Amino acid sequence: MDLGSTLQLNDGARIPRLGVGTYKVPDADTPAVVEAALAAGYRHIDTAALYGNEAGVGRGIRSALHGQPGLERADLFVTTKVWNTEHGFDSTLRAFDASLDRLGLDHVELYLIHWPAPAQNLYVETWRALVRLREEGRARSIGVSNFHRQHLERIIDDSGVVPAVNQIELQPWLAQAELRALHAELGIVTEAWSPLARGRAVTEPVLAEIGLRHGKSAAQVTIRWQLQLGNVVIPKSLSAERLRANADVFDFELDAAELAAIAALDSGERSGSDPELVD
Repeated sequence: MDLGSTLQLNDGARIPRLGVGTYKVPDADTPAVVEAALAAGYRHIDTAALYGNEAGVGRGIRSALHGQPGLERADLFVTTKVWNTEHGFDSTLRAFDASLDRLGLDHVELYLIHWPAPAQNLYVETWRALVRLREEGRARSIGVSNFHRQHLERIIDDSGVVPAVNQIELQPWLAQAELRALHAELGIVTEAWSPLARGRAVTEPVLAEIGLRHGKSAAQVTIRWQLQLGNVVIPKSLSAERLRANADVFDFELDAAELAAIAALDSGERSGSDPELVD
């Protein structure tokens, strides 16, 4: 396993195991982050309409393609997401077109429903729109984010199409074992957002102690733990140095005792919102 490692999705496409998240990265700063990430060897960039930086992601990609010899668009895996206010079949199709315009791309590798927003009761129609986009080839793969069992079962029963990915909050205090087991049963790849629990992992003594044994930081231990669970993981940083450090996790392996020590941190505690409560 290395920075070029991928997982096969249930539609036959492949997704890089380690990517770069851009949540709360200002649009003006995003091109530099994207360029630095691609220069460091990342090939997976995650954004969303909500983040307000799709245009910055697109600028960063174009600059990297122009300035980094040998880098091609086909090498990249770009994800974006439809926001809750655009749920519904026609609204989602319009939202996707707007995202492509902001990105300056003719397709994305992965398009996600950002939240089920169950109070709206429109995520089934939204999923039908994603199925259409995949059929058209403009979204090469489709998936969801923050979906629980009941949300997944409902869209699968309605459409017969299983999401390729479910991007969920997953960190040492919220290991999501039950949902990961369901994903494995259904053939859905688990992707982790907020993998460092919004910085909490950086100062956790258990993780720091494990890191000392390997000459690694607590953050690097956490990212390595995510990879050994079989997840796709998308840590975020504005710093080129930290982006490189986040990718320096392929020269060590956590043993069974270390994995058990991290598992013992799991308390079901979220750093973000409960999907049932997001409208």
